[in-house]
Amino acid sequence: MNSVVATHNSPRTWLLTSSLTPLAVRLMRQLLSHGDYVVACLPPHEIERDDRSAEFRELVNECKSNRKDREGWKDRIRSIRCDGRSMGQCSAAVAEAKHVFGRIDILLCCTSEAIVGTVEELSTTPATQNLVRDQFESIFFSQVNFIKASLPTFRAQHTGHIMILTSIGGHIGTPGMAIYTAATWALEGFCDSLAYEVAPFNIKVTIVQPHKEIQSLTNRIVFSPSLPYYDVENNPAPSVRDMLTNVLSMNPETVLEASETEIVQRYPRLPTSSLDRLVGETIHALTAIGGHENPPARHIVGFEGAEAVKEKLKTVTEELEDFVEASVAVDIFESELKNEARQGQGKTEETGGPLSTTST
Repeated sequence: MNSVVATHNSPRTWLLTSSLTPLAVRLMRQLLSHGDYVVACLPPHEIERDDRSAEFRELVNECKSNRKDREGWKDRIRSIRCDGRSMGQCSAAVAEAKHVFGRIDILLCCTSEAIVGTVEELSTTPATQNLVRDQFESIFFSQVNFIKASLPTFRAQHTGHIMILTSIGGHIGTPGMAIYTAATWALEGFCDSLAYEVAPFNIKVTIVQPHKEIQSLTNRIVFSPSLPYYDVENNPAPSVRDMLTNVLSMNPETVLEASETEIVQRYPRLPTSSLDRLVGETIHALTAIGGHENPPARHIVGFEGAEAVKEKLKTVTEELEDFVEASVAVDIFESELKNEARQGQGKTEETGGPLSTTST
């Protein structure tokens, strides 16, 4: 039982909300090699699928082996079947984790799946309308349940770190993934508010945002029936459906035929070397930040993702400056802040950019 308060460099106890993904398996292998303790929650609807659980079962066999470099691993990992959509199962998983290892230091909310379809495509039938609810159940409600279940333990410990693995979809919308983006924004907004509520209990909250492909290509993808109006010949918007279909078609076992009537789902099956490269940066970020004494509220993984978010924030700032008069016009009372906003706009016009808006 690990009842001693963990530091960033000492053994920590992690609880992963979804442990069958290629990213989770590689992360757990690294955590165990570091000496950490791992509680691996296994979604019941996935554990019975051989294609989904094969890598996790391989890890379990490693833990049970006589390999010198795996010594002690089997005593530091606990797998628990848990459906995050059930608050009762989440509470039971947290209680078991605390009973087995004495504490939980890091809750990693890493459950994801991607519903692919335009807003109109997801509105055509009762079945496609249900996909909207399914997306929020998987990305939002299941993770909220784990968070709520862990809060009493963290508060009693007066320490804990809640990490949310989302994507840069928390900043940038994607055509054809509106519902995925909405669920991601909902979870991040929830966590932004949560962070203020739990700060007095020394509970930290960090949102980790890799590129969207990291989560999309390591979890289930569900395709709604397509509508011809959104074909590339008729609609110039980038087609995430086509991009993901092309990736899936690289493996004969996941080839996807477009359908205008059926809902189709696939688990991407990428080569091991490709998966290692795909998730490497994200795993490094999670292990570096997890349990840190002063972790960031948000961390964007990778250069491309950071540049994309910077460009989005630049656009938001420029639009704010363009319409600052409309913003301050509704203020009833004159104030120094109002004057500073106007001065900032004037300086932007003089210098030709939104970055030189500081007033003296």
